[in-house]
Amino acid sequence: VEKYQYVLLNKPKDFITTSKDPQNRKTVLELVSNACIERIYPVGRLDRNTLGLLLFTNDGMLAEKLTHPRNEIAKVYQVEVDQTIQKAHMQMMIDGFELEDGYAKVDDITFADNGSSKTSAVLTIHSGRNRIVRRIFEHFDYKIKKLDRIRFATLDKKGLQRGHWRHLTEEEVGFLKTM
Repeated sequence: VEKYQYVLLNKPKDFITTSKDPQNRKTVLELVSNACIERIYPVGRLDRNTLGLLLFTNDGMLAEKLTHPRNEIAKVYQVEVDQTIQKAHMQMMIDGFELEDGYAKVDDITFADNGSSKTSAVLTIHSGRNRIVRRIFEHFDYKIKKLDRIRFATLDKKGLQRGHWRHLTEEEVGFLKTM
């Protein structure tokens, strides 16, 4: 029986979340290739230009649990846009609104850096839909300059430099399994 592995990556820009790319672009699997001998897979995905936390594992049950919509796993992003974020738009994001593929809403959104930056916000969302955070902001005509996932479930980026990975502690794995 192969050993379960749990590896957390702080993903840099310009890496794609796939195992093979016909266009030969850099993939996240290259970044964690020396983490363990077992074959590990990303839990969910981050698009090429999104930075931040990405979990890899060969524990299929946990991966399924963390990606299934009914489990409503929280993800926290920091987003930087090209203009001042309007309070009215933030309220609409919390209240929810229609996108072309259905209803979208965030659980929480506040200005980043204790409100000192009006072009940067921190938001919490449960949806795992494709490019959902980008699409929410584009709906209100903001251009995203930087998108960074700073929390995934119970995990955060403390002490994990961009492009680096680490193994989860037993305690962290335990927390994820009890979610």
